[in-house]
Amino acid sequence: PSPYPVMPTRLSKNRKKRGHVSAGHGRVGKHRKHQSGRGNAGGQHHHRILMDKYHPGYFGKVGMRHFHKTNNKYFCPILNLDKLWTLVSDETRQEYKDSKDMAPVIDVTKSGYYKVLGKGCLPKQPVIVKAKFFSKGAEKKIKEVGGVCVLTA
Repeated sequence: PSPYPVMPTRLSKNRKKRGHVSAGHGRVGKHRKHQSGRGNAGGQHHHRILMDKYHPGYFGKVGMRHFHKTNNKYFCPILNLDKLWTLVSDETRQEYKDSKDMAPVIDVTKSGYYKVLGKGCLPKQPVIVKAKFFSKGAEKKIKEVGGVCVLTA
């Protein structure tokens, strides 16, 4: 038994075609199996115009090959400045708000981030940020509010 509901025969389209010799598929061209090849056959040959028109760049290569690529080398989760203060509690921020000689240390690597990027703006409050990498913009904005960027290994 089929898992799908079976359509009653009386409703199927070919009931209407009964008695008409080629059932709507033409006498000359005939209804054959795969006249132009199966699937993507002929993309560089008889279907070239379609491929060039609707799928430009489908064939060929670009760039260099990287043998034995392991993704550990490219693992670098990022954090933008607008989310920087979410890593510490709100109480911590209020605690250091008024003190001029103390600043909170936010170690982004503890929260699983490696690189700090400069989207958004920081509150006018000094902060010490520890990370493996900083973008130029992030470094500039952190220094503008009187903070420090500390590079960690």
